[in-house]
Amino acid sequence: MIYKFIQDILENHRGKALGITLGLVFGWFAINYGLFKAVFVALCVIVGYFIGKGVDERFDFRGAFDRLFRDRW
Repeated sequence: MIYKFIQDILENHRGKALGITLGLVFGWFAINYGLFKAVFVALCVIVGYFIGKGVDERFDFRGAFDRLFRDRW
């Protein structure tokens, strides 16, 4: 049961799962050392989710970066 659940997540939502995991790990280290613990972990998870979602949907990060900074460079 749990094996199928994990397999489904890894097959269909790999980027989101990776992003959330990385956000949680980074947030956990921040909690151990301080710095607005709860807010920081929440932000890490949210950012990790959106980056992972972008990976799942094959979002063009380079294009978005270029559009964001095209007038400044």
